[in-house]
Amino acid sequence: MLRHAILAAANSPRIQRLVRRYGMRFGAARFVAGESLDEAVVTLRRLNEQGLRTNTTLLGEDVADAESAERVVDQYKEVLQRIAAEGLQTNVSLKLTHLGLLIDEELAHRNVDRLLAEAARLDNFVRIDMENSPLVEATLRIYRRLREAGHDNVGTVLQAYLYRSEQDLESLLPLRPNLRIVKGAYRERPEVAYPKKADVDAAFRRLVERSAAGGGFTAVATHDDRLIEHALRLDVEPNRLEIQMLYGVRPQRQLDLVRRGHRVLVATPFGPDWYPYLMRRLAERPANLLFFVRNALRR
Repeated sequence: MLRHAILAAANSPRIQRLVRRYGMRFGAARFVAGESLDEAVVTLRRLNEQGLRTNTTLLGEDVADAESAERVVDQYKEVLQRIAAEGLQTNVSLKLTHLGLLIDEELAHRNVDRLLAEAARLDNFVRIDMENSPLVEATLRIYRRLREAGHDNVGTVLQAYLYRSEQDLESLLPLRPNLRIVKGAYRERPEVAYPKKADVDAAFRRLVERSAAGGGFTAVATHDDRLIEHALRLDVEPNRLEIQMLYGVRPQRQLDLVRRGHRVLVATPFGPDWYPYLMRRLAERPANLLFFVRNALRR
């Protein structure tokens, strides 16, 4: 109930104005590596120095026109070039709605195709994030087109709480895909997503097991110790399995896994449009919300 309340509040203009005005000071900076690329680079370098791989995302979604999408493409090119110049062990994760998917699917496809070409030139990788359920089909359609066109430096995401994800995984396995498995962070109807945590966790385990057995690369994106340890017990080559966690969430656990010799990546977003991302992080775990509230009350 708390999760649904936070996600509903995310659409409140009044709450949005309040959080956007004070959020970075109240604690949003724990989950967002700054509002500028310069700020993000400092954080990415520090994480790399601790033995953590990273990805970064220019926060934002749902651009309104092709010109806005073009500006996002230019910004991501700058991000990729800066990663290369700084020698960071960092790749890029992006949303197709940020590249124009809600305007035109072909526009989004062309834009991500251009970014993949730039990433390949710089020996880097791009992951296409998954968004809410109405966009899953178009997202996977674009991913398949890119792989079939010869792009090997691209991955995508499957959300365990969606009923369709196990079937989607089976359809992707012939591509030997690079997949991130997540539980899912959007507010979805029970007609399309498991409403109970136990069912989501069970689906997550099945997806990780099947993906790991399929010959591609599996990124296990969770902070749940039971799911992490389950994944680490699988009989899979170390270079085909990675634990992925969010910046600001359980940082000591991340370092503990690195000390144990495991491959760990920290998702480290940045940018001025951080509000929707923050609200999804607060909805995921009550501890995140309590951290935010405590910081607000101290000021």
